[in-house]
Amino acid sequence: MPEWVIHRMQRPSPVRSFGCMDVAVLAGVMSTGLFAMSYLPMLVKAARTRDLSSYSLSNLAITNVGNAVHSVYVFSLPMGPIWFLHTFYLVASALMLVWFMRYRAPSRRDASHPAPAEPSASRA
Repeated sequence: MPEWVIHRMQRPSPVRSFGCMDVAVLAGVMSTGLFAMSYLPMLVKAARTRDLSSYSLSNLAITNVGNAVHSVYVFSLPMGPIWFLHTFYLVASALMLVWFMRYRAPSRRDASHPAPAEPSASRA
């Protein structure tokens, strides 16, 4: 039988080695935690104070559109730390946009056109 046909299979080592992929996954897990932790103070402050005046609607809108488009790429990858990080960014940027729209100060245009008064309940 020719030599090139028969190959010996290597037996798995009883002790698991720490390969390159293990280091990459560990780095992904650590960076995911660090990025999420760096975002949390901003989210907590925005939720607590309801002051989002330092944010712009266009920036928050573009961030949400970018995250939605980037989701096509991220969720085509095998499940891993990037899925959790991207999901965190999706939720965080959506929350910031919702809070911005909900808590923003009325614009000058809104202030110049007050809402119509509700009918009084005392009229019968």
